[in-house]
Amino acid sequence: MQRQMERIFTQLRENPFVGKPLGYAFFREKKIGKHRMYYLIYEEYVAVFVVALSDKKTQQRAIQEIKAILPQYYEEIQSVISPK
Repeated sequence: MQRQMERIFTQLRENPFVGKPLGYAFFREKKIGKHRMYYLIYEEYVAVFVVALSDKKTQQRAIQEIKAILPQYYEEIQSVISPK
C-alpha cells in the first residue's frame, strides 16, 4: 500500500484533478485498493490537502462529514500556507 500511496502522491503533484469529483471540483477521492483517500484542492495556494481515508462501508459517512466542515479545512490550509 505504501508504493500505491507514493504513486498517488506523484500523480497529485502532476495533476491534482485525477481523482473522482465529489460534488465540488475541488473535493475528490482516489481509490487505493479497498480504501478511498479524500482530498481538497486549493488552487489559489497551489496545495492539495488530504483530509481522510475510508473503506467502501464508511464512504458516504466520510464524505458527509468532510462536506460539513469544509470551511474549517479552508481556514486550516490558510493558517498553514500564510500564517499571521
